[in-house]
Amino acid sequence: MLYTSKNIVLKNDINAIFRSPLSSDAKAMTQFLKTCASETDFILSYPEECIEKEEDEKIFLERINASLYNMMIVCTINEEIAGNCTLMFNQKLKTKHRAKIAIGLIKKYWEIGIGTAMFSEMISIAKEKGILQLELDYIEGNERARILYEKMGFVPVAEKPNAIRLK
Repeated sequence: MLYTSKNIVLKNDINAIFRSPLSSDAKAMTQFLKTCASETDFILSYPEECIEKEEDEKIFLERINASLYNMMIVCTINEEIAGNCTLMFNQKLKTKHRAKIAIGLIKKYWEIGIGTAMFSEMISIAKEKGILQLELDYIEGNERARILYEKMGFVPVAEKPNAIRLK
C-alpha cells in the first residue's frame, strides 16, 4: 500500500519527508535496519538477523508497496533514512477491525518528534480505513517508547512473560 509523501516540520525546525520506501532505498534500508538493531535491545532483531542482500530488501519493499494490507512509511532527513514505521491490517472478517503497528528510529534522530509524527500518521490512516483497534508490542524497560505510546493513547492490555530473550 502506498503512502502519499508529506513534508513534516519536526522540533528545532528540522524538515523531514515521510514517504513510501522506494526500490532504490534497498541498500540504505538494509543499513538503517542494522543500525537500529545495533543501537538498542528494544528492536526485535539483532543486526545479524537483518536482511543482508540488497536484492532481497528490494523485493521486500516492492511487496509492501504493492500490498493491500501492509504499509511502510520511511522518514528521511537530508536524504538519510532516519526512521520507518509499518501498519499491518488484519484480513479476516473477525479481526479486520484491528491493525498492528511498529516503528524504528536511528538513535541520532531520537527526541526530535519523528515518533510522534509517525504515530499520528499511522493513527490517521487506520481511522480512514475503519480500524477500531491498533496494536503494538512493547518490551519492558523501554521507557522512552512507553511514554510515547501512552502519549498517543495506547494502553497495556496483556503481558507475554518471557516473550523476548536476549543473547
